[in-house]
Amino acid sequence: MSAMSAHTHDDVNWAAKLPSMRRADALFGTALRAVADRLIRDLPAQATVIDVGSGSGGMSSALASALAARDRVREAEAPALVLLDAVEELLHAAADAARAARPTSAVGTAAAGTASGEGPESAATPVRVSTVLADAARADLSSLLPAADLVWASSVLHHLPDQQKAVDNLAAVLRPGGLLAVAEGGLDTRCLPWDLGVGEPGLEARLISARDAWFGELRAGMEQGVRMPYGWPAALNAAGLTGVTSFSYLVDHPAPASRQVSEFAVERVSWLTETVRDRLTDGDREAALSLIDPNGPHYLGHRSDVYLLSTSTVHYGWCP
Repeated sequence: MSAMSAHTHDDVNWAAKLPSMRRADALFGTALRAVADRLIRDLPAQATVIDVGSGSGGMSSALASALAARDRVREAEAPALVLLDAVEELLHAAADAARAARPTSAVGTAAAGTASGEGPESAATPVRVSTVLADAARADLSSLLPAADLVWASSVLHHLPDQQKAVDNLAAVLRPGGLLAVAEGGLDTRCLPWDLGVGEPGLEARLISARDAWFGELRAGMEQGVRMPYGWPAALNAAGLTGVTSFSYLVDHPAPASRQVSEFAVERVSWLTETVRDRLTDGDREAALSLIDPNGPHYLGHRSDVYLLSTSTVHYGWCP
């Protein structure tokens, strides 16, 4: 399944962010798999699942693995996983990740009958993966996608000009009884100690505050942007969904930092610093730059006390 390529509305070079997105996928993978298991648990056999804004494929892989572990069936009867993204490089990466996923249990062990050497089914996930290259803000989105039992959209709708319209369009893709799950908001990711020994304490909070101001201006200046002055559960209710509720999931990689966590922290602070540097005081800018300088004495990559703590919220409801 394919469509014409679409642009993104936030002017972010997402293709350039692919390596860091893949690193985040690895760190968030266990939590995403638990979310995938929860969302597909009550779906019908041979379900159709759509991952909107599939990015580098972290949730695509989790959904493929969870579906395959639940539905050990022949390919002709397999569940379908449709990936949608506006960036071709990301779409290819997500499709590769989904097709390479293994039908493991939530704890990462092979599902029954899938141990190595037990036949061709163990070599690939029995899920039919297809892709759609398109802008998730398209008004005719439902014409590009099959009717779905589950639509998942994580951290994508807040990048679109009319967030309520985007929710409406995704809800229109659902079959009766289908589930729309939107992962938006939660608590800000934290990586840094309060006092880093360089600059004034509390730098990370100020970087996040400057990021929030930057994003507010980005949305205010977005072409054809429309404010949504209410929360995501209200948006799902406005789209006609029923039983709307939410849950949150935690990603916790405490200190001492692994190499992956250290690299994640460096990349996060690098992105924040680049994005909001003109909004920082001279002292905060100098401190932030010293933290991401691999040749400097304050380089984050050489610290063991960085960590990764993040809480994301999933809002969901059913098509009546």
